[in-house]
Amino acid sequence: MAEEEKNIEAPVEGPPALVPVPADIPKDVTEEKAVIPSPPPPEEKPEDCQPPHVVEKEPEVAEEKSGEGSVNRDAVLARVETEKRISLIIAWEESEKSKAENKAHKKLSAIGAWENSKKAALEAELKKIEEQLEKKKAEYVEKMKNKAALIHKAAEEKRAIIEAKRAEDLLKAEEEAAKYRDTGTVPKKIFGCC
Repeated sequence: MAEEEKNIEAPVEGPPALVPVPADIPKDVTEEKAVIPSPPPPEEKPEDCQPPHVVEKEPEVAEEKSGEGSVNRDAVLARVETEKRISLIIAWEESEKSKAENKAHKKLSAIGAWENSKKAALEAELKKIEEQLEKKKAEYVEKMKNKAALIHKAAEEKRAIIEAKRAEDLLKAEEEAAKYRDTGTVPKKIFGCC
């Protein structure tokens, strides 16, 4: 039963796919990494335990063994090493790209936060200036109203003086007219002429 569970858990693997090796990849990359032994050949499983999407391929190892033997084995090992090296390089490249994306995203977020804080500071300053201007405007409006009130008061005083002078002149004219009537004399100046 334990062997059946092991067989079920072991993935079905086909021969590794050939991946072309770029010319600019250094050869010493695999020398720094530990060598991982190749996986054991897949064991036969009952057909009812296989997932429906997995298609089992015929292993190419039998053909290679029947051919030239160790030469084919060396070629397969070299190909596996090359594929392993390429997969490590691809993983490194993806990791570096991910780091670069994360770094750029972090910096862009910091710039966005900086921009928002500066805009908020400017808006607060603008609001403060607007409040100061509103306060000054209210003060100037109050001063102008006070000046208008003073002007109105001065105009009323002048009107009152003129009204008093007119009333005085009318009274004086009536008194002189009464005096001329009493004496029977005619005024020397009539209607401002002569």
